[in-house]
Amino acid sequence: MVKHSSRIELKQSAYKNNVNFIRKKIGAHPILSSVVKANAYGHGIHSFVPMAEKCGVKHFSVASSFEAEEVLEVCQPDTDIMIMGIIYEEDIPWAVEHNISFFVYNYDRLALSLAAAEQVGKPAKVHIEVETGANRTGMQADEFPKALTFLRKHKDKVEFEGLCTHFGGAESISNQFKIDQQHARYKEFLKQCKSKKIEPRLRHIACSAAALAMPDTVYDLVRIGVAQYGFWPSPDIYFHHLNEVGKKSDGALKRVFSWKTDIMDIRDVKEGEFIGYGTSYQASHNMKIAVIPLGYSNGYPRALSNRGFVLINGKKAPIVGLINMNLFMVDITYIKDVSVGDEVVLIGRQKNNVINVASFTNSTMLLNNEMLSRLPAAIPRKVVK
Repeated sequence: MVKHSSRIELKQSAYKNNVNFIRKKIGAHPILSSVVKANAYGHGIHSFVPMAEKCGVKHFSVASSFEAEEVLEVCQPDTDIMIMGIIYEEDIPWAVEHNISFFVYNYDRLALSLAAAEQVGKPAKVHIEVETGANRTGMQADEFPKALTFLRKHKDKVEFEGLCTHFGGAESISNQFKIDQQHARYKEFLKQCKSKKIEPRLRHIACSAAALAMPDTVYDLVRIGVAQYGFWPSPDIYFHHLNEVGKKSDGALKRVFSWKTDIMDIRDVKEGEFIGYGTSYQASHNMKIAVIPLGYSNGYPRALSNRGFVLINGKKAPIVGLINMNLFMVDITYIKDVSVGDEVVLIGRQKNNVINVASFTNSTMLLNNEMLSRLPAAIPRKVVK
């Protein structure tokens, strides 16, 4: 099999550590739903799902029926899949057929769910997502009573799997008043369920940030995205944890992900010569440079031109010149014993040095999630110990 220009490695032991840490925070009762939308935040659904199952994760959340199908291709038969976002009308019977639950965010979709259940001959499993203040997706309060009446009437064919909402900004302490308001509104919806005597099997509102910092938001299931991959949702959540444990720093979450390539060529550049396209970098002395065989088409941010670095032989090699579509150059003048074919770490650890995703995101104004989820699916992912 021919080789790709770079590769991603996923560390099983780091993931196990993260699951254990999250479990300690949320307790034994709630289902830990692993959020694998956006190709598992760039980690790769096909590699990541079996890796998560090895650590006892049996529930996965996705953003579309397309992603649900990707999970279905690699998961165990008894694993649960939940679609939190788009599922086209014509795909609802497929979801019912495969026991995949899905969010219902307006009243009209209940009738579609019932029709699909009757067509397939199996009950549809629905999570009613309610609008509590994010004003993104969610059933409005005035539709909710008739939705409950519908669910009571058709409970054999449309199962009330969950009642949920999504917090708009739980990762920031400055949003706490909004989160509290959303939680209070959610409790009002729960009260209506009780009074109408039709209650959901699962109550769930917590994302990574809420699950780690707001214990009162942890109900029957938590939707854990960024934290399982080893990233704190925000500095606020990290500092909240440090206050809880009384430490000045804590490496409680471990990065699962590293990204590597190899040196394509090594060249000598004379003082005064320009490197790469245009005139953005001129050699101020005689230099030795290494050519790296990937660029912005592979998800490596062009904004790191002349400001980022990679690791070679455990040393930081600065990027010189503009990052191209499929090449960029780094300065190895002061790094000893470098050869063509040597490993290059783009994100991750090499010897005593490390490059975090934050090194990218701080200089490029990208979110961690944005940077990772943009990585092409074509880059091979491999699970390592």
